[in-house]
Amino acid sequence: MKTRVAMLFGGKSVEHEVSVISGIQAIMNMDTDKYEVIPVYMTKNNVMYVGDEIGNIESYKDIDRLLSVSKRVIMINDNDKIRLISYPLKKFGKKTQIDIDIVFPVVHGTNVEDGVLQGYLKTIGVPFVGCDVTASAVGMDKYIMKMILKEAGVPVLDARIFTLSDYSDIDRMMDRIENELGYPVIIKPVNLGSSVGISIARDRLELSDSIDDAFRYATKVLAEHAILNLREINCSVLGDENEAEASECEEPMHTKDILSYEDKYVSNVKSGGSKGMASVSRRVPADISPEKREEVRQMAVRSFKALGCNGVSRIDFMIDEDNGKLYFNEINTIPGSLAFYLWEPIGVPYKTLLDRMIQLSLKRVRTEENLTFTFDTNILDSASFNGSKGSKL
Repeated sequence: MKTRVAMLFGGKSVEHEVSVISGIQAIMNMDTDKYEVIPVYMTKNNVMYVGDEIGNIESYKDIDRLLSVSKRVIMINDNDKIRLISYPLKKFGKKTQIDIDIVFPVVHGTNVEDGVLQGYLKTIGVPFVGCDVTASAVGMDKYIMKMILKEAGVPVLDARIFTLSDYSDIDRMMDRIENELGYPVIIKPVNLGSSVGISIARDRLELSDSIDDAFRYATKVLAEHAILNLREINCSVLGDENEAEASECEEPMHTKDILSYEDKYVSNVKSGGSKGMASVSRRVPADISPEKREEVRQMAVRSFKALGCNGVSRIDFMIDEDNGKLYFNEINTIPGSLAFYLWEPIGVPYKTLLDRMIQLSLKRVRTEENLTFTFDTNILDSASFNGSKGSKL
């Protein structure tokens, strides 16, 4: 009997379109001998749809039409059976009811990759692929992530975090950045990916523009001193907090100082493709020494485990070419295209990668089944407020 997998993509995120590409890529590469795949599209309002055309990338050229021929559903736990059912609920007429065994979220960005969706899935009791709630949340918050990795001995750049309160006095905020970090400086939203809202400032005017842009996408922003002579090296990791392995390394090419959203996605769309991150101009393997390659791969695994990740993540590193130092930059807990292009060069086909991700999630389920989540007590037998506002417990 095949395992029924709900492949979930889209969602309320600025990376919505990227998620659609990544999700449909994954659907096309699933092992259909082992798995029955149910494509589930989440709109930008987090409304779920299923249907014959949901897994067809061409249908997303006209989303209004796509939704009109698809069925809106909600996910419920019905006596320990996870089901996608028609919504609004109908007393009469044809109803959609699809039983599923596991959810495979292929989503990117705030509101979906950051633990929010994972918490929902955890609450209704459905097994899901990828990082759990905590790792997802920490992996999305660049500042908290840095603090954890610092404690684990992973080198990260010094940073400052700013809130909307700081933004209300932007001159004071800029003074602090200039005095404590200096130029050039990178400004980025604390919890976004795909290079959205990230820019480099070299003077006060650019700094003001960068801050304005970052606060368009988040309520907290991060400032880091920019490395002048920078090389970016990325590496993917597969596994869990106990056992993990690293992929091949890549060096992404870009048109500006940092890899932009346009470099990652828009240029490919203009050329008529839909390959997502798989289409980015890159060197695979990266043109680095065997020693540096091993340093990157070991640091990737160490970072992955320290953050408690599961499934596949892509970790982006920076090399300061002036001194050869390697720094952790950020982690993508659900990377674009699931970073399959970094695994194929070392003999792991995309189909195998997806299978291993599912098996890791099922391993986590088996482990959690051995934990105790309830505690028998008679505390409610003696609980009484006796008509007063305070408890006598």
